[in-house]
Amino acid sequence: MTRHSLLTLLADGAFHSGRELGEALQISRTAVWKQIKLLEAMGLEVFSIRGRGYRIPGGVDLIELDRLKGLLGATSPILLDEVDLRLSTGSTNELALEGLRRGVHRALYVAEQQTAGRGRRGRQWVSPLASGLYFSLAWRFRCGVTALEGLSLVVGLALKRVLDRAGYHDVGVKWPNDLLVGRKKLAGVLIEVTGDTAVESQLVIGIGLNTGLREVETDAIDQQWSDLNQQGLAMNRTELLAALLIELIAVLQVFERDGFKAFRDEWLAADIYRNQPVRVQTGAEAYITGIAAGVSETGALLLQTEQELRTLHGGEVSLRPV
Repeated sequence: MTRHSLLTLLADGAFHSGRELGEALQISRTAVWKQIKLLEAMGLEVFSIRGRGYRIPGGVDLIELDRLKGLLGATSPILLDEVDLRLSTGSTNELALEGLRRGVHRALYVAEQQTAGRGRRGRQWVSPLASGLYFSLAWRFRCGVTALEGLSLVVGLALKRVLDRAGYHDVGVKWPNDLLVGRKKLAGVLIEVTGDTAVESQLVIGIGLNTGLREVETDAIDQQWSDLNQQGLAMNRTELLAALLIELIAVLQVFERDGFKAFRDEWLAADIYRNQPVRVQTGAEAYITGIAAGVSETGALLLQTEQELRTLHGGEVSLRPV
């Protein structure tokens, strides 16, 4: 916890002396220096000037747990069993899966940094410290998994609604789980199932949203990317996360009751590749080319090939523009 507390003190971007930091944290100046080195190892740039102390240029917009809980409690009709915020973790999805194993029904897990963030089809989700929103919901639905087709599309639509209201432009959805600006990836959704019965499904809904990536952090990203800062709008990360969660929880309630068909028209209007030529990979080697013709009432991809209109479901299917 010392690292998180130290980072909170340095988040304002001002100089703080080693003595001041040590007194606030009740540790020695040598221990402060060691914690500073640990923050640097996490990818943060920390200036150190003799006689003035330590400073993070530009500061850091950290997620404030108490404020987040207050915003959620004031406006969300659903109480969460847990709201867990960590400075760094391997994967928030793993935390949520563990929560479900412990018996939570609805819970939130957030991290300022992920060291093993996951995307679809085994890909890495690059998750630098305080450069995005990385969070997972543990959620139990009162239905079997087969009734949940289209869920990742609905989650993406909830994110888009919030960003649209906040003034971000040209955000579109890509089947089955991405948000794009133009053709650059802004956010992704990873849904994992841990239980399936006729009466209940246990799911983890993982979300990664780029808010302000630095160029030095993007070497590991293997595709074109975008973030919110590129649009020139500054939004407090705590407030943005709360707004996303409030919308997401409301959408999940409607989805559980009405399914994807309640969102289909809205999703089609936001589909960035609708009526565009695309290439779909359905396995390790197989590719199909055609025109993206939208989605079915259950959220399956409709692909118009030269021969027929095909219906493709999620799983290992991947869509790319031609």
